[in-house]
Parts: sequence; C-alpha cells; structure tokens
Amino acid sequence: MMFMRNAFLAVATLCVVMAAAAVQAVGPAQAQVCTACHGPDGNSSSPIWPNLAAQNPSYLVAQLKAFKSGVRENPAMSPMLTAREGKDFNDIANFFAAQSLRVAPVVAADVAAGQKLYRGGDAERGIPACMACHGPDGAGNPGTGYPALQGQHPEYVVLQLQNYRDGKRKTDPQQMMRVLAKRLTDDDMKQLARYVSALH
Repeated sequence: MMFMRNAFLAVATLCVVMAAAAVQAVGPAQAQVCTACHGPDGNSSSPIWPNLAAQNPSYLVAQLKAFKSGVRENPAMSPMLTAREGKDFNDIANFFAAQSLRVAPVVAADVAAGQKLYRGGDAERGIPACMACHGPDGAGNPGTGYPALQGQHPEYVVLQLQNYRDGKRKTDPQQMMRVLAKRLTDDDMKQLARYVSALH
C-alpha cells in the first residue's frame, strides 16, 4: 500500500514538473522572434528598443494589438505580428512580464529635476505628476493598463514622448499623453526619461 502511494506521488510530481516545463516553453517559443531586439530576458541591449522585462502584461497585449492593427505604426513590428493571434499575444506578454528587469545605476544629482517633475508635476504649466498613473516606483498600473516605466532606456522614453507630442503615437486613452507631451519641453522629456530609467 505504501509502495503504491509513493509511486502515485512520484508520478503526480513528475506530471506537475512536466506541465510546468511545458507552460514555460510556450512563452519563449512564442517570444523567440521578439528576443532578437528585446533580449532573451526582455532586457534590450539597444537604447532604441524598449525593455520588456517586468512590463505589465495587459499593456504589452494592448500594444501588440495596436501594432498589428496599425493603430500604432512601426514598420518593423507590424509585419512580425500579421500571423499572430490573441493567445500568442498573451503568451508573449506573460513571458516578458515574468522576467527580471535590470536597472542601470545613476547619480542622484543627475535625476533630481526629473524626480521633481515625475513626483510633483508642474501646476503652473498644467502638468500632473507622472506617478499618479505610473506609480511612485514606476511600476505602472496593470488594472488600468498604464505601463511600467521603471528601468526603461532614456532614449526610448524621449522618443515616445516626442511621438505623443507630434501625434505620431495615438495609443493613449482620451489623448492623455498627447496633451501632456505638448506641455513638456525637450529638456523636461530628457530629465523625466533619465529619472524613470533609474526607478526600480
């Protein structure tokens, strides 16, 4: 009886391990093409390609859908998604969301101006605190779909703010980011980008 019980537990444990391995394999298999630019663990080595590690999965899914539909224009991304479907998007998003983000160290004095704007905004210019949507630590808000900004490449953040300002990117609900970005100077964008790159 004891032998049968032990054998059953061994088989059950093996099944759980195999199932877990199968689930983990889905993510990397679906995300393999993504890793060429965004890194095998979602930490991109190029400042023009965003880090995807630890990003909110709901945000990633929304962006993948936007790229596929053409709402968010990108000549490199859109062709890669033509044959992808909803389940693929979920698998990719969940894989990258589970990865650990690497944050580069910065000097506190270099991010002071960006920290002030991120955490307190600028009432005179009608700029709300960024942390109201993206969180005090830049982790975003999965429930509302607001993205994590922590540890993101400064160059990429500046580019996205410029795209919002210029109307090239239109993935923001009620045009929130487009309105906000028009109130930011180029220096504001650089300071904010430098600060969020240090958040973790």
